[in-house]
Amino acid sequence: MLNWLLLCVPFTLLLEFFAPGQHLLIFFAAAVAIIPLAGWLGRATEQLAERSGDGIGGLLNATFGNATELIIAFAALRAGLHEVVKASIAGSIIGNILLVLGAAMLCGGLRFKEQHFNTSAARASAGMLMLAAIALVLPAIYMINAQRAPELLSLTTDLSQAISVVLLAVYGLFLYYSLVSHKELFAGEAKASEIEQPPLWSIGKALLVLGIATALIAWVSEILVGAIEPSAKEFGLSKIFIGVFVVAILGNAAEHATAISAAMKNRMDLALSIAIGSSVQVALFVAPVLVLSSLFIGDKPMDLAFSAGLTLTVLLSVIITTQVAGDGRSDWLKGALLLAVYAVFGLAFFFIPAVYP
Repeated sequence: MLNWLLLCVPFTLLLEFFAPGQHLLIFFAAAVAIIPLAGWLGRATEQLAERSGDGIGGLLNATFGNATELIIAFAALRAGLHEVVKASIAGSIIGNILLVLGAAMLCGGLRFKEQHFNTSAARASAGMLMLAAIALVLPAIYMINAQRAPELLSLTTDLSQAISVVLLAVYGLFLYYSLVSHKELFAGEAKASEIEQPPLWSIGKALLVLGIATALIAWVSEILVGAIEPSAKEFGLSKIFIGVFVVAILGNAAEHATAISAAMKNRMDLALSIAIGSSVQVALFVAPVLVLSSLFIGDKPMDLAFSAGLTLTVLLSVIITTQVAGDGRSDWLKGALLLAVYAVFGLAFFFIPAVYP
């Protein structure tokens, strides 16, 4: 459905080579070009996962499920845009559990009076998100107190790296819990025989598509990141707004559509798994991988000391999502509530002065 947007890929490359001064146009073209590429990347990953069994398939999805976010973030790390990386991480977390889940509940609720999903799976995923929120609060406290005790500044980086190791370990345990020891909790109501499965690709085709999509995303991401600062200035917006509400949702655009489509087919377990599961991946896998990778990429290591505003936003988003998803049922009003919270956050970040990092 989004394949026609692939025309933006050559258009972006032409702009970069022949009109490098058109930063705003380049930013828009690159942003749109990433959407279909992310969709093809996800499709190739799913094909490989189907052929690999649950265990290896889960590992593939964990590795490549947020590959687009990782590629964009790596490009930003190389450019030294740590605040944009942090904003995109926070934006991915809140975007999935507020915007995507809210839209899914709203659209599904308009078609069905009430929908139900697995409460145990939702609470387990919400618990992982609460862990991530706690992990962000502590480095932020270190950073705030560093104004009075400068020695805490260097310790913030060390603390972030140690916490990243813990988060990766817990994410590994969560994968084992959801795919092996308690996989029945995450199976959902739909049985495999009830779902029409399209024919599988050959392994060669899946690997070819995966390689091409990854290479093009990496190329376009470099162009996108290079246009962020001049585009933010031209818009009169802060880089933190661009990171939270633009960059963060690009890589997940295809997944967003899938979650809404699943909800409209009364498959709320799948919609919830996509929305909350993606946030869990970003918080417990993508963020710590970026912190540890920054030891080798860019001019200095990145920490988990998000700004007070970003930390509070993530914490409040996790709390409201836990409340909404805790009873195993959804309707259009719950979806509207999540979307309203996302809109309030968007307005708060929109009015941040452009001079703010």
